[in-house]
Amino acid sequence: MAKAWQHPFLNVFRHFKVGEWKRSTKEGDVTPVTDKTLKCTVYRIRGSVSAGNYIQLPQTGTQSLGLTGRYLYVLFRPLPSKHFVIHLDVATEDSQVIRVSFSSLFREFKSTATWLQFPFICEAGTSRKDLAGVAPSGARWTCLQLDLQDILLVYLNRRYGHLRSVRLCASLLVKSLYTSDLCFDPAVTVAEARRAKLPVTPVPREMAFPVPKGDSWHEHYVHIRFPSVGSRASSEPAQKSRSPPEAVFRGRVREPVPPPVAFSNPFPDSVFPAVRTFGPTASRQARPVPRPLPEVSLFCEHSEVPSMNGPRDRSQEPSARAEVTDKHTAGNGVHTAVPESAMVPVALEDVAPRQRPGRKQSRPEMTLGETVFEQRSFLPDPILKLKGVIGFGGHSTKWALWTKDGAAVVYPCHAVIVVLHVDTREQRFFLGHTDKLLQQRGAALWRRQGPPWENALPDRGSTYTRHAVLAGRVLHVSSSQVRCVHGVSYATAGPSLLVGRCSPFPQTRPASSVCGSRGVVLAWGTEQVGRGGEAVLLAKTHTGVDIQAFKVAVFDETRMASCGQGGVRLWRLRGGELRSCPVDLGEHRVLELTDLAFGQAQDSHTLYVCGRSGHILEIDHRRRAVRRARRLLPTQTPGGHSSQKQPFGTGPGISISSLSVSQTTCAVGSDDGYVRLWPLDFSSVLLEAEHEGPVSWVCVSPDGLRVLSATLSGHLGFLDVPSREYNTLARSHTAPVLALATECSRGQLATVSQDHTVRVWDLATLQQLYDLRSPEETPRAIAFHPTQPVLFCGFASGAVCSFSLENAGVLVRHRRHQGAVTGLAASPDGSFLFSSCSRGTLAQYHCSTTRCHVLRVTANMVCRDARPTPNALVVSGDSRLLAFVGPSKYVVTIVSTASLEELLRVDVSALELASSRLDSAVAICFGPVPPGHLLVSTSSHTVVVLDAASGRVVRELSGVHSVACPSLALSRDARFLLTATDRVIRVWDYPAKASPGCQVYIGHSEPVRAVAFAPGQRQLLSVADAIFLWDVLGAPGRSPSGSAGDSPGAPPTCEASEWPHHVGPGARQPEDTEAGTGGLPRQQVPVPSQASPLQLGARAGPLKGADGAFSTSDEEGPSQESHSPEGLHQASSLPMLVKEASGAGDGARGAPGGPWGFSMRPHPGGWATARSTTKAQAHPPARPDCYRHFTPRYKASSLVKSASVPSARVERLLLKAVVGYNGNGRANVVWKPDTGFFAYTCGCLVVVEDLHSGAQRHWLGHPEEISTLALSHDAQILASASGCSSTASCCQIRIWDVPGGSCRHLLSYHDTAVQALAFSPDDALLVTLGDYGDCTLALWSVATCELLSSARLPEPAHGVAFNPMDARELACVGQGAITSWLLQQRGAEVALQVHREPIPEEVGAGELTSLCYGAAPLLYCGSNTGRVCVWDTRAGRCFLAWEADDGEIGVLLCSGARLVSGSNTRRLRLWAVGAVPELRRTGARARSSSVFMEHELTLDGAIVSAVFHDSMDMGVVGTTAGTLWYVSWAEGTSTRLISGYRSKVNEVVFSPSASHWATCSDDGSVRVWSLASMELLIQFQVLNQSCLCLAWSPPSCGRPEEQQVAAGYSDGTLRVFSVSQIAMELKMRPHRAALTAIAFSADGQTILSGDKDGLVAVSRPRTGMTFHVLSDHRGAPISAIQSTNKECGDLGAEGADLWLAASSDQRISIWASDWPRGHCELLDWLSSPSPTLTEFPSRPPPCLAAFCPWDGALLACAGLGMHPEVVFYSLHRKQVVERIPLPFFAVSLSLSPGAHLMAVGFAERMLRLVDCESGAVQDFAGHDDLVQLCRFAPSARLLFSVAHSEILVWEVSGHQATEESPGSGSWPAWRRS
Repeated sequence: MAKAWQHPFLNVFRHFKVGEWKRSTKEGDVTPVTDKTLKCTVYRIRGSVSAGNYIQLPQTGTQSLGLTGRYLYVLFRPLPSKHFVIHLDVATEDSQVIRVSFSSLFREFKSTATWLQFPFICEAGTSRKDLAGVAPSGARWTCLQLDLQDILLVYLNRRYGHLRSVRLCASLLVKSLYTSDLCFDPAVTVAEARRAKLPVTPVPREMAFPVPKGDSWHEHYVHIRFPSVGSRASSEPAQKSRSPPEAVFRGRVREPVPPPVAFSNPFPDSVFPAVRTFGPTASRQARPVPRPLPEVSLFCEHSEVPSMNGPRDRSQEPSARAEVTDKHTAGNGVHTAVPESAMVPVALEDVAPRQRPGRKQSRPEMTLGETVFEQRSFLPDPILKLKGVIGFGGHSTKWALWTKDGAAVVYPCHAVIVVLHVDTREQRFFLGHTDKLLQQRGAALWRRQGPPWENALPDRGSTYTRHAVLAGRVLHVSSSQVRCVHGVSYATAGPSLLVGRCSPFPQTRPASSVCGSRGVVLAWGTEQVGRGGEAVLLAKTHTGVDIQAFKVAVFDETRMASCGQGGVRLWRLRGGELRSCPVDLGEHRVLELTDLAFGQAQDSHTLYVCGRSGHILEIDHRRRAVRRARRLLPTQTPGGHSSQKQPFGTGPGISISSLSVSQTTCAVGSDDGYVRLWPLDFSSVLLEAEHEGPVSWVCVSPDGLRVLSATLSGHLGFLDVPSREYNTLARSHTAPVLALATECSRGQLATVSQDHTVRVWDLATLQQLYDLRSPEETPRAIAFHPTQPVLFCGFASGAVCSFSLENAGVLVRHRRHQGAVTGLAASPDGSFLFSSCSRGTLAQYHCSTTRCHVLRVTANMVCRDARPTPNALVVSGDSRLLAFVGPSKYVVTIVSTASLEELLRVDVSALELASSRLDSAVAICFGPVPPGHLLVSTSSHTVVVLDAASGRVVRELSGVHSVACPSLALSRDARFLLTATDRVIRVWDYPAKASPGCQVYIGHSEPVRAVAFAPGQRQLLSVADAIFLWDVLGAPGRSPSGSAGDSPGAPPTCEASEWPHHVGPGARQPEDTEAGTGGLPRQQVPVPSQASPLQLGARAGPLKGADGAFSTSDEEGPSQESHSPEGLHQASSLPMLVKEASGAGDGARGAPGGPWGFSMRPHPGGWATARSTTKAQAHPPARPDCYRHFTPRYKASSLVKSASVPSARVERLLLKAVVGYNGNGRANVVWKPDTGFFAYTCGCLVVVEDLHSGAQRHWLGHPEEISTLALSHDAQILASASGCSSTASCCQIRIWDVPGGSCRHLLSYHDTAVQALAFSPDDALLVTLGDYGDCTLALWSVATCELLSSARLPEPAHGVAFNPMDARELACVGQGAITSWLLQQRGAEVALQVHREPIPEEVGAGELTSLCYGAAPLLYCGSNTGRVCVWDTRAGRCFLAWEADDGEIGVLLCSGARLVSGSNTRRLRLWAVGAVPELRRTGARARSSSVFMEHELTLDGAIVSAVFHDSMDMGVVGTTAGTLWYVSWAEGTSTRLISGYRSKVNEVVFSPSASHWATCSDDGSVRVWSLASMELLIQFQVLNQSCLCLAWSPPSCGRPEEQQVAAGYSDGTLRVFSVSQIAMELKMRPHRAALTAIAFSADGQTILSGDKDGLVAVSRPRTGMTFHVLSDHRGAPISAIQSTNKECGDLGAEGADLWLAASSDQRISIWASDWPRGHCELLDWLSSPSPTLTEFPSRPPPCLAAFCPWDGALLACAGLGMHPEVVFYSLHRKQVVERIPLPFFAVSLSLSPGAHLMAVGFAERMLRLVDCESGAVQDFAGHDDLVQLCRFAPSARLLFSVAHSEILVWEVSGHQATEESPGSGSWPAWRRS
């Protein structure tokens, strides 16, 4: 109320009684006179010296006016031929006095900390060199409107407090001064505003200037507003404009964005601020009547090609340009300004119905001067539809919202708004914004036309858009009278209020703090928008407080709240006004508050506010007081349990960025990367999830079961509260994308960005597959290898790297360029790779093998200093020609790809003879081989088509873009040409010769960097700020004869069916789109064609003489194991017909060759032919999107071809136990309760275990990971299958004799992997099913192991099963149908009849994933949607289906009246299905209510395997977590049988007493096991981190009963766990990088830790302090740290501890230390040159070092040299005393503490045992991957070896002394050096 007397305005002269001069003073010639124009008394101030003639308010300098009005209105007129000066003393909020001066004496703008001087130019057209000058003779009365708040904020970054004093100096006439918080329009009076109902604030009557009747206000007066709305800080001085209205608003003007203002240094010395003078029309605000959007769809028919030399409109002058961007103009055109780069109207998808070209319509046209350009379009129109967007964010990553039903998420992606369905991953888009979105705000959908959601962006206008989510249309577009809309907030209590906060000045702060800018708060009424009405501006208020968040109350839409720096304000809308009051925060008023939320339901009167200091305030907004304050702390309570989170209290807090409140919980996102879910009393953390980067936004779903979170690193995901799982929705580049590359066979996309990352995406799901980060280098170019899983990348440093997509490692790195790589291209046949750099160098590589090598490097070939573009280097489709721009930008050169011999050189500068400028080439592109065209984009905005053989110009496309085109692409059928410039993509009708039409598409908010067609040519990609995937709606034409796809030597081309074209798993084609036509009507009647026969083939035979002994040379030579005594057999390839069943009674099932089946004949004996060529040439389909399908784990190792396998007599290692179960397998557990036989797989081993004693037997022989098992019904035969290896082309199927444990036969037929195995009920037949890459079904005879029949399946199948009641019937399930097979045998011949039954639509199961037979004739099938459907196999129909789970069902088992289902939701359910046989008779009346669930169990992973007793009371279940469970339905319990790892095991350590051992893994767990029973005892789990190293405390720690385990994690933290107390004792962070090695000192009082950066930290676990850091190994990761207790006196140093550190750069340091005294001394330093990459192609070998247990002064080292060997280094003699050669480089090393034995692990999956005394060696296999770890137990009786997640335990014989003499038996001796 202190300033209420100043509202709505204050006449300063009247209030301070200027005429009495008591409260004011005058000096010099100051006289009251009567002005004839104003017809009132004014004051004339004149004199030769301005400083001596003035009026000053108040009277003395010690007084203050105390005027708080934001605007100061000065009504004055400069005296002709004189200068004038106006001084204002303004006080800031912190009482700092700033002088602001305006004068015609000033020549330039000057700024200091306390004085701003602005030059004032009275007339327009004054030259810059004579800015200062006297007023002209015709100077008019002027209303100078000064925004004091913005002046201080823009130019000094200060907050306006009040006006302290004013001094008006000669020479001028002044009527009065006025202050107000309102922005008046002096050209409009109150009467005019009421009469015309103008939404403006008219000038009060006493402030108004008299206007003669019939004249315009602007004809007599001038209105100056400073800073101007259009430009608060322009570079032009103030000018008065006399231009008429037509000069300002003639046509539509393209305008550049004014430059931002930097607060630290607002203007350079030579730059002038802008004091804009409004022209006559600029001052009048027309009524902002909402106009309909231009009727455009996702394209534009017109191609606007601006004339670069066209006439310039007068309205583009700076003075006029300021207001055009800010007003709702009355000119012709839309009422929102279009940025300069937006050359076409805004694209809106499904927003306005588009009129057809033939109808009369108002076409949006862009004008430049008086010229309008138009291009015709072509059909289909439109040709493109936006399919998917990869990206998240824009100006910030802070905004993402749930829809009301919680099924979809709405988030911004730069200028596009994406609606993503979280389950199906379907995307919808809202387009219309022309710049990056600043904020969006959504409300729940009310019915189908309820409140929509809004978004705002910094458009010149500024525009906010209101969308309806369900309808997918724009409801309203509104432009505010402010510079930038920073955010909007919607009322959830009703559909009628929208509040936006805006800034009246340009954005000058970083995007992360934009929302906190001070400015204007506006409230719109939106109740009528959904009914076709307008949004009405209800209230507008100016505020000086900082606003970081603004929310509307959930209980009353007229009440709001905001928070910001140092305050919370409550707002209320009443009587058309927005009023606010502060909340008394008390001691918390200094906090920086970031977000707020109203409570829900009964808690609605509570306001929750969070801040950067970690505080959460609970505010009672009715009492306007803080009810409770809490603070989030980063540390745990000392001595507390490890699972308990730190309560709120005092101490350093975690910065909270966002919070969201539901009815019972509060979600908090913080800068430490955590999202925490709290109860509303904040007593303890309910759930937390750690992210990779700081969390910027959280939002709880309407049902409170999901928490949406966004991070500053561009990740968007949600936390599912019931399942405690985190789901990633979107990942994004955080900087513009520079280039792209597509891969044909796998449907992958690779992109490089300025954020230093290379990312590989799956085009089918748009999910990220790989993320390669290079913090030190910027990737510039990218290319896929056409035939191998290899990715090439060029960097700004000149390096070219080759990455393997199988093991995600670097294959080779070349540095043959001195400049940044500008181009990268691989030949389509995969023979060559080419790279170019900015120094003009061209390099050629041979890349037909995995490791590419350099062939040639030529200098001065390509254009120097060229920008990196995807079209810098291009190779023709036949792989014969290479084209590039060079050696200058005016020349295009074509060379031979094989020899780089120049074939053609074309000078493009001579192509445009009429131009006065030389034309240069910008981008190039090859067309199809015939006719062999080369397309060149030039700087003259032209695409020239050249003949690649002769160089002649074939055709020319002129005026393609307004600027040069940096990227272009031509479809393989030469139908469509893509060009990209700025933010626009154009599709051209390339075959049209005369005047090719084009269609224009927009949507990117930044210039498009690259465009390309996706594999299959049915989609195209564009990259800029985000990645856009577009569907090509036109039917693709066939490639020209002999084109790239048909030419010899070209790789197999990709068709549309090679990979799915849906965005998400549940995405489907539109209902009106027919498959194969692209949505177009058929041009002719379909003609039936002959069906292609199924290809048949066979390759099988028993393994002669196989005894089950493992041999690593089984696969040497081509398919040696598949030869049978009778030779190879090949299936007959007879014509067959496949007909889809249309009903239950189509034909007789038993009739061979009936109307619905086909026959498969037996193989004629004696056909010794190779495998079917048609099968080998078939292209594999994409992997099905279901977890039931087996996918082998990627491995970074290759199998050794030969090894030394000892006989059993002298074998020193015996495999004792295998710890783990392969959760990656499918149906890889078998159990026969009657006999007690139990087997499962772990890697490439079959483990047979006695469930009573725990004893294991191991069946070795498979070279690769075993995918599945099958046990015969009599439990006498076991079949196992593994994938193909690097030494064999087919996968193995082994037939094991169960009683003898030996391999009877070895079968080989399938190419990639075996998905399922099944025995017939009589155990006479075995059926094998190939995976998605094989798609074959094979039938074998169990007795002879001969292949009886095989067939290629039309699509991948997931499971196969025999009918237990009929051995002649089997079925398999897959996509969209169930396939039944019927076997008929006539003598030696076997015939198969096939019947395919499609899934009825009413079942709602898109893909069947599992099956099992029930009571005859029932077949149960599970689907990927969680439904179980029941089929009548006799009638061939599905009669029942029910919802059995929420996820995909991968396991089904049925016996009697019970059915067990297992799914990827981790649930195992038991169903009572006894009533189902009766339901079969009811037919269509069958209801699922008769099926009910008896029991349910939730396990630790997705169910992949299950086997149960016939009674279904008990069984064994396997999960993806690597665990086997014993399940008892009778007791309702699950007991863990086998515990294993799913992720990589990083370390194995042992307790000093040798009673326990511990492991750590990438999953963040530390597990403690019993050494006697090998059972898991304790598990410590850390979420979202990898545990990389581990150490067990030594026995000399003082208290041996308190055993401790120290673990190092990937975030640099070190945790100490107490094994005895089962708790975490200490958490500290001695490193910033990931820990890679850790060790205790000999006394256990000190911990040594090494990290990825090469630093070694020395810490004390008792105090948690790090007291010493060694940086001697900086730059290379520490690979090993070991400490031992040895008196170092004999080594010449002090101390009782001897320890070493080894780093990956082959350096080893040995230290002597006495830690209690803080002494540490370097004893020795070993280093050696690294091995060459040729000897170790995938990665350099690690440097390994260990102290010899039998000689403490002896050091064993591996990887310390150029050759694979182990050296023994003597610390006494300072030299190598022994060398042991190795066949390969070692990756792991361990020395036995007993006998002189050494174990060495290799990347070739081999373990070698070396006797260091006798020199004898033995090799052992059985590992599925490289042997990354080998560790001897302290007792020396056991040796542990680890390959990825498999742990093998070996028993060491002769562990005390060597039993064999040197060289005896099969021990080959190594030679001592």
